[in-house]
Amino acid sequence: MLAEYKINLSPVADEDAKGAAREVIEKAKATLGFVPNMYSTMANSPGYLGTYAYGYTAFRQNSGFSAQEQETVFLTLSRQNGCDYCTAAHSMIADKVSKLEAGDVDAVRAGDALPTAKLNELSDFTKHVHDTRGLIAKGETEAFLAAGYSEQQILEVILALSVKILSNYSNHIFHTEVDDAFASYKV
Repeated sequence: MLAEYKINLSPVADEDAKGAAREVIEKAKATLGFVPNMYSTMANSPGYLGTYAYGYTAFRQNSGFSAQEQETVFLTLSRQNGCDYCTAAHSMIADKVSKLEAGDVDAVRAGDALPTAKLNELSDFTKHVHDTRGLIAKGETEAFLAAGYSEQQILEVILALSVKILSNYSNHIFHTEVDDAFASYKV
C-alpha cells in the first residue's frame, strides 16, 4: 500500500547522513552489510531515523518477547498498516533469523489465525491494540495475559506499534522500493 502523495525528498546518500541518522546508517552497514532503502529515506530527518532505531532496538532487547514473538508482533503490525516493504523485510527476518514456523509467517501475512496458539493470541492482541488505538478492552487483555504474557508486554506491544508507525508511514509516503535482500518475500 502506498500513499496517493509521494514525497519528493530524495534518499540520503550514506556519506551525507547527519547526526543520529549517520550513526544508524554506519551501524547498518557494519551489521547488515548494506543500508536498507527505508533508512536512506528516513535519514531526511535525523531525529526521525534516530527515534525509530532507538525504539526498534529497545523493543528487540527489552520486550521480554522471544525472537519469534517479536516477528509476530512486527509482521502483524506491518500487515495491519498495509506496509508491503516491512511485511517483506520482517518475513525474511522471521524465516531466516528468528526461525518462525512457515505456517505462522504465512498466516500473519494472510491475516489468518496462526497455527501456534500462543502466537495467535499475541497477533490477535497486537491487532486489537492497533485497531483500537490503544483503547484496549478487558476481555482481549485478559486473554493476552492468560496466554502467558505480562502487563509490561502490553507496553512493549505499544512500543512496537509506535516503531511500526514510523517505518510503515515513511514507506507509504516515500513509496520505498523493497531491497534485494527482502525481494523474495515481496507481498
